[in-house]
Amino acid sequence: MSDNKTSLLEKLFEGFLWKSRLIILFAVIFSLLGSLILFLCGSFEVYYTVSHLFHEGSREPDYNNLLIGIIGAVDLYLIGIVLLIFSFGIYELFISKIDIAQEEGHSHNILEITSLDELKNKLIKVILMVLIVSFFKAILSTSFTTPLEMLYFGLAILCVSACTFFIRKIEKEE
Repeated sequence: MSDNKTSLLEKLFEGFLWKSRLIILFAVIFSLLGSLILFLCGSFEVYYTVSHLFHEGSREPDYNNLLIGIIGAVDLYLIGIVLLIFSFGIYELFISKIDIAQEEGHSHNILEITSLDELKNKLIKVILMVLIVSFFKAILSTSFTTPLEMLYFGLAILCVSACTFFIRKIEKEE
């Protein structure tokens, strides 16, 4: 009798515990929403930048601001991709595989995640790209006046290049 009671209580608790994983849907939905908002903001950034290409009274376009605006949009797109990969990954890890992707023959889809480590590695790569793009945007909007600043600029480029090299090297070893 005691075993039946324990077994029933255990089944109820395990059922509740298993269904509690559905709380992940909040993260999935809001990550998708955040991704959509970032894609829209990036698109608006491109539109705004191109529409303000010419200053009032000037016939010569401001290419520096054009580059900064478009690189800012790429930055927003990349962060949107981070959120998209995150939402697909946690959905597939905690809820269910996405059946429609497998039905259409996308068995090795970029968004297919099989472990938390794989999700982390994909996110790290995209976040590194976000940092590189943000660095490039910052460089375009900075003016260098002394030789020491130029040396720091060169060292920063060297660091970014080294990070990219080591990420690629690690990727090839996997």
